[in-house]
Amino acid sequence: MPDLERLSINHITTPRWALPDAIAGYAKAGIRGIGVWPADVERYGVAATRRAMDQHGLVATSLCCGSMFVATAKADVARQRERNRALVDQAAALGARSLICVSGGLAPGEKGLAAARGRTRDELAELLAHARAAGVPIGIEPIHPMKAAEVSSLTTLAQANDLCDALGEGIGIVVDVFHVWWDPTLPRELERSMGRIVGFHLCDWLVPFGENVSGRGMMGDGIVDIAEIRAGVERARYRGFCEIELPSPVWQLRDPADVVRTCIERYRRYC
Repeated sequence: MPDLERLSINHITTPRWALPDAIAGYAKAGIRGIGVWPADVERYGVAATRRAMDQHGLVATSLCCGSMFVATAKADVARQRERNRALVDQAAALGARSLICVSGGLAPGEKGLAAARGRTRDELAELLAHARAAGVPIGIEPIHPMKAAEVSSLTTLAQANDLCDALGEGIGIVVDVFHVWWDPTLPRELERSMGRIVGFHLCDWLVPFGENVSGRGMMGDGIVDIAEIRAGVERARYRGFCEIELPSPVWQLRDPADVVRTCIERYRRYC
């Protein structure tokens, strides 16, 4: 049975709870980790969030940030870099296990993905020195190709590994079963990820996909072999938290305490 001490829940899974309520609610259920988002942390306050987590014995398993590398105009790039360095500082203040960088998709007027992928590589390299100095691992998360245009130009674990090869220390990989389960190269790329994985996210892929807006489901409700992927992640020497990230309009409407209980039960059964 999976160890509950390694279970984290991303706050997006229970948005009916404000961040302080989620921290208290997860801790009451015996969960030791929480994934957080900048807007919620800023609403509550960075220092207050850290105090609440410390008081309840929770670890910030991730600070997840989107649209990290979309600017192209010189002034916009400067502002974006300033914001991204501030996010690194926020992650450091929270003691987050990783700053998850979701690159963003195409800039206005772009065609194809080459420019966006080059921009992601260059901006990660620029941010890396600040992250290393702050002691914050950057986690790059491949996103399913259906979201390449608007969410992330980084779509495969192979691309993530290539970036780690190119950029070196301080860059790691976040494996989300929803985004990588389909990839025929997954076993080989997980092996290649040895020692690089800094986060592991759980949910499921529903069939038919349009059953809810996001396509995500609770573990066990879909077709992903989560236990097999977890075994590959652990063969790659990952021993960190397993973070349930379920931005589902179905589950988000339910009572958060019931969602947490279901997360625990499904984690123990399917993960």
